[in-house]
Amino acid sequence: MEEVKKRNKWSVLIIVVLSTFMSTLDSSIVNVALPRMADSLGVTTASIQFVATSYLIVISGTVLIFGKLGDMFGKTTMFTLGVIVFTIGSLLCGLSHSYWFLIIARAIQAIGAAGTMANNQGIVTEVFPVEERGKALGLLGTAVALGSLVGPGLGGMIVGVLSWEYIFTINVPIGILAVIGAFCLLPKTKTKAKGRMDLYGALLFIVTIVSLFGALSEGLNLGFGHPLILTGFFLAAVCFAVFLAVEKKRKDPMIQLDIFKNGLFSLSIFCGFISFVAMFCNNIILPFYLQDVMEFSPQKAGLIMMAYPLILMVAAPVSGHLSDKIGSEILTFIGLVFTSIGLFSMSFLNENSAVITMVSMIGIMSVGMGLFQSPNNSLIMSTVSRDKLGVAGSINALVRNMGMVCGIALATTLLYGMMSSRLGYRVTDYIPGRNDAFLYGMHIVYITASAICMMGAVLTFFRLKRKKITAMAGK
Repeated sequence: MEEVKKRNKWSVLIIVVLSTFMSTLDSSIVNVALPRMADSLGVTTASIQFVATSYLIVISGTVLIFGKLGDMFGKTTMFTLGVIVFTIGSLLCGLSHSYWFLIIARAIQAIGAAGTMANNQGIVTEVFPVEERGKALGLLGTAVALGSLVGPGLGGMIVGVLSWEYIFTINVPIGILAVIGAFCLLPKTKTKAKGRMDLYGALLFIVTIVSLFGALSEGLNLGFGHPLILTGFFLAAVCFAVFLAVEKKRKDPMIQLDIFKNGLFSLSIFCGFISFVAMFCNNIILPFYLQDVMEFSPQKAGLIMMAYPLILMVAAPVSGHLSDKIGSEILTFIGLVFTSIGLFSMSFLNENSAVITMVSMIGIMSVGMGLFQSPNNSLIMSTVSRDKLGVAGSINALVRNMGMVCGIALATTLLYGMMSSRLGYRVTDYIPGRNDAFLYGMHIVYITASAICMMGAVLTFFRLKRKKITAMAGK
């Protein structure tokens, strides 16, 4: 068995990375297609955001459950099941011709994605020896970042040449190949954790996530003072408090809360969260700026946004190499600073901005993300013991998707709130002929995203400073 693992470990990594990339890609590939989808399905710009957020909400609500099921029934089993469900969901999305059918199909797709995301890092950890595990997890982390970033650009090119349905059906042949590879190559897990599924905790967590992010997403349409939205926030708060109380008493909890006592783990998780909040503020705003304000075609908008993943593909391996020499923590600090500068510079974009200016600003942000993501993922996985790697991986995936949802909700709320303030009446859509109002809201979004990233950089700086002082005192 060990020989099989040794011989096939890189093949296993390819299957895991491909499936992870595909499921992460679908968290962002719809963004650039949203304007076309809104027109095709006859809904407003604010309503069509739910196509993006519903996917992330369902993943966030179920990823910990699949992590627990992976420990109980085998990570490979849950991972393969996840790929199958994701592929079926992708096909249904491509066949959708109504708004609510698409939302349901996205939920099915998301359940499958949660199965892959919860167990991918555990599979890699089991297959790779300690001396190669960091490299393999770094490649997996790069696939996650690339999947999130390449989506808008790829989506723009597909929508421009074909139609929006093809951004989903493109997953089907890839998914079939991934399923075949999973059955043939992934290791069969022999050791499975004892214990029972914490159904009560799972239900409480799902209600918490759905209530919270449902209220955040629909608050823009109904207004955050609406009784239904306030009820959603209240229900989320109550269920989360009960969830924490229940988890502390369970022998087999959904989530081991003790893991957060590790300060480096908690800070790295928090920084990862805010990086995805900031990244998705950009991902959701930039397609509308390029297509509505600049009046670029989806193909041109997609090509401009492809600058992000292309630069990241260069920066991420360099970052991984540097982390072995100068450490991961300093790179996470530098990465967040660059990302913050890039986001702030994008707040100066206007109707007359040149394409080279846009690409330069995106480039700064991309370098920052490239320097940050892989070292931060390595920090997260290196700060916990081997028996908690599965838990850490699930929490990392959960927090990443929560960051994406929060980024979309924050960006759209700020954008339309500032537009409404500028226009003097409430709006939840782009107003033709009023680019000034859109740009005003967009500027506020980018400044806010920049400030969020800088907050993470400041926290990382003080951690570095404290570690240096501690090291000097030890000498």
